[in-house]
Amino acid sequence: MLGPGGYVRDILAMPVGSSVEISGWVKTRRDSKGIHFAQVNDGSCMQDLQLVIDDGVLTAETLALVTTGASVTAGGELVASPGAGQSVELKVTGLAVHGGADTVTYPLQKKGHTMEFLRDIAHLRSRSNTFGAVFRVRNAVSYAIHRFFQERGFIYVHTPVITASDCEGAGAMFGVTTLDMQNVPRTEGGAIDFSQDFFGKPAYLTVSGQLEAEIFALAFSNVYTFGPTFRAENSNTPRHLAEFWMVEPEMAFCDLAGDMRLAEDFLKYVIRYVLDTCLADIEFFTKRIDPTVLGTLEHVASVDFEHVTYTEAVEILRRADRTWEFPVEWGCDLQAEHERFLTEETFKRPVIVTDYPKQIKAFYMRANDDGKTVRAMDVLAPRIGEIIGGSQREERHDVLQARIVEQGLDLEPYWWYLDLRRFGSVPHAGFGLGVERILMYLTGMKNIRDVIPFPRTPGSAEF
Repeated sequence: MLGPGGYVRDILAMPVGSSVEISGWVKTRRDSKGIHFAQVNDGSCMQDLQLVIDDGVLTAETLALVTTGASVTAGGELVASPGAGQSVELKVTGLAVHGGADTVTYPLQKKGHTMEFLRDIAHLRSRSNTFGAVFRVRNAVSYAIHRFFQERGFIYVHTPVITASDCEGAGAMFGVTTLDMQNVPRTEGGAIDFSQDFFGKPAYLTVSGQLEAEIFALAFSNVYTFGPTFRAENSNTPRHLAEFWMVEPEMAFCDLAGDMRLAEDFLKYVIRYVLDTCLADIEFFTKRIDPTVLGTLEHVASVDFEHVTYTEAVEILRRADRTWEFPVEWGCDLQAEHERFLTEETFKRPVIVTDYPKQIKAFYMRANDDGKTVRAMDVLAPRIGEIIGGSQREERHDVLQARIVEQGLDLEPYWWYLDLRRFGSVPHAGFGLGVERILMYLTGMKNIRDVIPFPRTPGSAEF
């Protein structure tokens, strides 16, 4: 050890004269007469630490290995830096190279790279400035999610990844099986004999932890889940993934109004936490990705959200003096163009839309007395549209049972869900937030594949 070790983010704040040791990866190297400069980053912050290496400090063999992509540990003394954008640099007295990198074949050279190219090298893209910033923000968001709910007394529940029920009723689920696909067992009627499968019945990767979270909400009052979910939609749009992360709180003794209050507080909390802890990264995104990022986040974190019903929203859209790509009719789901019009042009703030037609919402949402709508809510945000979806849940046994049948679903997998309505049922509510969706919002990144470490999409499960 040449001195106290530390992260780049900490060393950059140390005073001149400090003896330090840093480990990281070389971003760039340049040479001048009798002196060599290397930029090193360890992922702890956006900024690099510049190493200054005088001739004769290292052997020629070691110096030759200090190239872009190499991993090094360097020690020495911090000195004042004459360069712009940095207060200190490291005057190197000793350096070890752990792993060299061939400068000819190393993909991350000092030039611009397309997002598509970086997606193809997901094992290296996290070393780039853009993805370093993305995943620091993702880390901050994950911590903020847990901190928000833990500060409010919520219990964290690990809901199953494997399930026998379809929460959304949409059928876009990945099957889980141990059956031999080359010799699938059949019943006498020719159907697949799932009795010979691992679970003895059809099983799937979950699309949501909500239903199981309701079990715990009806015992612990306030709970939340935070884990991976899966959708087998054959969609290659910039907004879809086959594997993504969801946070889903469920609250007992809570109605739609309480659900909306929590969703607004939650969104503001996460945004404010990221602004407080990752400002340099957000400023990077504002400069390099989308100039509206920082201003929009500051605005959303500080204003009250607007509330309108779905029926009122449809009327606003129908009166608008514009031609819509997707026609606006009562009973149709709102599209991104509609959501952005409401948030960016009509109200100029986030909008919570409530009381959607029951035919476009899931079976578990509480029916309103009008017989046409349910107590659903979507939080719409400027620049992206829907960012949170939730509802008050249907707590009445007979009404819920009728809704399951009405949507053409088999009652049998939901026997336990219906049981919850027979034994101490209470008004309860919850919502879901896709972590990748809020990361797109926080960073301005345009493709959801660029805010998750290893995207899973149709035809692609690399890395």
